[in-house]
Amino acid sequence: MRTKNVFQSWSKVLRGHTPMLSIEITRECPLHCPGCYAYGDNHLGGEVTLRELSDKRGDDLVRGVLGLVDRHKPLQVTLVGGEPMVRHRELSRILPELSSRGIYTMVVTSAIIPIPIEWMQLPRFIVAVSIDGLPEHHNVRRHPATYERILSNLAGRLVNIHWTITAPMLERPGYMEEYVRFWSEREEVRSIWVSIYSPQRGEQSAEMLTAAQREHVARELPTLRQRYPKLLTPQGYAEALLNPPASPRDCTFSRLSKNYSADLATRVEPCVLGGDPDCSQCGCSASAAAHWITEMKLAGPLKVKHMLHGSMRIGNAVARLQDVTQPAWREREQASPKRQTSLVQISTE
Repeated sequence: MRTKNVFQSWSKVLRGHTPMLSIEITRECPLHCPGCYAYGDNHLGGEVTLRELSDKRGDDLVRGVLGLVDRHKPLQVTLVGGEPMVRHRELSRILPELSSRGIYTMVVTSAIIPIPIEWMQLPRFIVAVSIDGLPEHHNVRRHPATYERILSNLAGRLVNIHWTITAPMLERPGYMEEYVRFWSEREEVRSIWVSIYSPQRGEQSAEMLTAAQREHVARELPTLRQRYPKLLTPQGYAEALLNPPASPRDCTFSRLSKNYSADLATRVEPCVLGGDPDCSQCGCSASAAAHWITEMKLAGPLKVKHMLHGSMRIGNAVARLQDVTQPAWREREQASPKRQTSLVQISTE
């Protein structure tokens, strides 16, 4: 993470910007992956599901997404689904506009649809491809987005790989290294991020890791990082996965992001997972990275979180004076005034 980028981010927050904005741009997806949080009955609070929303397309979608960006002035935008590539024509209009505004943007996809090659030339833009394990697991979970199809659609592109580890993947020794080695050797891969399957409260499913399995992952990641530099698990990242925030109020990533579903009006809360996440078993890579970065030292005892506490307080005051929409972390802070939190801008550069 570049120091210049950090201070630029702080200055924008002082002016009332929302750090991170995530938008489910469509309810449509050709996949039926087990454990997909987006299509859970409680993802949007229980009153409506993603598939029941009226989503947008064409000019309405383009205007709607850019309208949310104008409203919240995010530093970083993540476009998800459903399968966002279902709306690749609209994305080909949205992405250049966000890039021209200097906004870091990420599209998270299964790569079931070819990624337009021209997107690779856009500054401040990345594609994250979700690959759920080696073919023995992924091809079953994410059919028809099989390895064969994904590799064909990634030819000539440069992407990040996002891997969510589930319990069945850890039953075979050497599985983690085999996965990381395979994707590290691909010239199309820029970096690899790792998450642990994050359940909802009270959930009992085959995807959930045991405590012993979580510890195994935490031990393996630093070793694999030394062998495979494309694996983005900095020092302290594995420990953050083992000791996640106790609640959404304690989660830097949750408090600094606003998340919208496919009608561009319904909020996804308390974080991108929606529903009622079991924070004690959270394995979200974004949450872990945010927690790790806020503990970084700047000078002497001064940590990133100390500098950002002040930024948030000033940002709150500026937002009130300018009569702008308050960031999500301020809305939650009003409900719990004694809580303090940290702010972070995550960069993959």
